[in-house]
Amino acid sequence: MIEHERVNILLVDDQPAKLLSYEVVLRELGENLIQAASATDALQILLKNEIAVVLVDVCMPDLDGFELAAMIRDHPRFQRTAIIFISAIHLTDTDYLRGYEMGAVDYVPVPVVPELLRAKVKVFAELYRKTRQLEALNQDLERRVAERTAALQASTARLQESEHQLRLATEAAEIGLWDVDNVSNTLFWPPRVKAMFGISADVPVSMADFFDGIHPDDREATCAAFDASCDRDKRALYDVEYRTIGKEDGIVRWVAAKGRGIFDEEGRCVRIIGTALDITERKKAEQRQFLLAREVDHRARNALAVVQAIVRLTRSDSKENYVKAVEGRVQALAQAHTLLSETRWQGADVTRLVVEEVAPYRGSDRSRVRTDGPAVTLAPERAQSLALALHELATNSVKYGALSVAEGMLAVEWSVNGNVMTMVWTEAGGPPVYPPTSHGFGTKIMNAGIKHQIGGDVAFDWRPTGLQCTLRIPLERVDQAPQPSKNLIRLPAGTTKRILLVEDEAIVGLMMRELLTDCGMLVVGPCCTLEEALAEATGEFDGALLDLNLGGKFVYPVAELLVERRIPFTFVTGYGAESLDGRFTGTPILQKPITRETLQRQLGTMLGIVIEWKTAPPGDEQASLKTA
Repeated sequence: MIEHERVNILLVDDQPAKLLSYEVVLRELGENLIQAASATDALQILLKNEIAVVLVDVCMPDLDGFELAAMIRDHPRFQRTAIIFISAIHLTDTDYLRGYEMGAVDYVPVPVVPELLRAKVKVFAELYRKTRQLEALNQDLERRVAERTAALQASTARLQESEHQLRLATEAAEIGLWDVDNVSNTLFWPPRVKAMFGISADVPVSMADFFDGIHPDDREATCAAFDASCDRDKRALYDVEYRTIGKEDGIVRWVAAKGRGIFDEEGRCVRIIGTALDITERKKAEQRQFLLAREVDHRARNALAVVQAIVRLTRSDSKENYVKAVEGRVQALAQAHTLLSETRWQGADVTRLVVEEVAPYRGSDRSRVRTDGPAVTLAPERAQSLALALHELATNSVKYGALSVAEGMLAVEWSVNGNVMTMVWTEAGGPPVYPPTSHGFGTKIMNAGIKHQIGGDVAFDWRPTGLQCTLRIPLERVDQAPQPSKNLIRLPAGTTKRILLVEDEAIVGLMMRELLTDCGMLVVGPCCTLEEALAEATGEFDGALLDLNLGGKFVYPVAELLVERRIPFTFVTGYGAESLDGRFTGTPILQKPITRETLQRQLGTMLGIVIEWKTAPPGDEQASLKTA
């Protein structure tokens, strides 16, 4: 209700003249004046209108004023309506008390004094108006409070839902939320973050626990990132990955932390809040991926080095025969690599190696070639050596043995006794065979691969009825007592530079020995195992070429011995420089496959010599050495 809105004033009297006089007196108030000629009319008007003041005559024929007042007060709507009695008779004190009990607020005697009546009615009309205004204000206030309360409840519900979703998200992502109070220098860590620092959930923590738990190698970078989060000029961001050392369990973990500084009005960083994520498994996966990529690169380079050695060492009387020989040997390697890749380089099945190598020679008569033996899986380096050996035997048989005629027969049988697999290659029905007067490249490959590289044995029995070759292949490497080197190549007097050659890939070793010999070196080796290399490393020589990985063992013990003896050396490997032990950072590396020119330059640098090649007809090429 606005301030000047009119209120209703009900005038009740059974005499029209009196009603008219009341209306004349009260007209100056500017309110709505409603007349009722009886109590019954008054009740009907009250039920249909909001009445501020009731002016009622005490004496009326049907219901007197007291009875009307009682009926008004009985109705809930009118319990606070102001009732003023007008009486022309003298009322006793008892009558006054009765009127007040019935709800009257005042009495006006007759004759009525206009000013007095107007004053009393005005007071109660204004009181009614103010009361209604107050009620309206209260209702508006209650409405606003209800709206604000509902908004707060909705906001609280949204906040709780948001917090619930955030909690679910952080739990699903295994993220921990942390909070640093720079004012009080206190730290809040939930159990998940405590676990990243190897601290139990119920143990209180401080900033000292944070700094003490960081790995020493990462402490400087982490502290610098933390300081940056308090610097607005650096965007107040905290973003760092670091390792922790568990306070209670000593376990090393990786943590990715992100956060942001919060500043007060004066620009001081008062808080830093952020997240922490345990990325230990991710880092391990990255390391495994790095090692896998490094190993793939190593194996690829080693394979290329083997192919390079085959190309360089293969000899033939014609270009066509040379291409055929190289292709056959590369194909044998490819077959072995295919089998190894199917098992992710865990090993190759012997049966498939044999069957795939002899398959082209079976022809229409399937009984011509017989294979028999138990299921055996060979490690990668043994599988490769056996594949090349089978290829050389098959090639020789096709050229000179049983497979060179239609009537020839071949049996390949193998058995396992303890830690050794014995394979017997038996030919029959072919041309007469005789022991060779010299060993060809195929025989050198077999001896180098089977004997020197994997510690096995090769035995040839040149029977008149056909060749029988027995291959003994250890299923696991058995380190034998090193024997004095039989591979020392003695060159003409005046050539004094001696090189220790350590290489576990037999064919690559043969090629490098040939290259070193072409460079005018005396060669000790190649040593195929770490034990052989350690035994030879105590001898006299001027430098060394060391394959980094020897059958799964690093060559570092040999390198340490050479460092003690102050003998220069170079690593020759399929690995990159990042794979070297930190002790040998800066040591020269030749990555496989290598060329003669690259080897010459490195030898010159390592030994302090200049190698000058004199161009000559093929086969007569000579090298001379000069001291640098």
